[in-house]
Amino acid sequence: MGFIPSKLAESHSTGDISFLLERNRILRQYERGELTRNDICDAHPELLRAAHHYSEHTTDPCPVCGKEAIRIVSYVFGPRLPSHGRCVNSSGDLDRIRKRKGNFTCYMVEVCAQCSWNHLLRSYTL
Repeated sequence: MGFIPSKLAESHSTGDISFLLERNRILRQYERGELTRNDICDAHPELLRAAHHYSEHTTDPCPVCGKEAIRIVSYVFGPRLPSHGRCVNSSGDLDRIRKRKGNFTCYMVEVCAQCSWNHLLRSYTL
């Protein structure tokens, strides 16, 4: 797709970055037929597993299929965490990590477990 969130995040060492504009652009392209469902509904099996077991449930319907509510999966990256990050599903988990020494970044991904839509919503420094 040409959009690399990690490159944008590297240029901002602290703060909160929203990817809502990019999400809306992709959904508009899908609605116009410029992107297919296979282009945008490509969640990795591990992300879908996390969505089923370690996510925050919302009442917002999926913007692609509308059949299921979106789930929010949060991953934290930083020192002394696994290289693939730690999936957290509660504010208590985030608070425990926040109290550690070091810089930690949380990435929030919206996922539809029904159609595999997924998009990075936000990244922020703990």
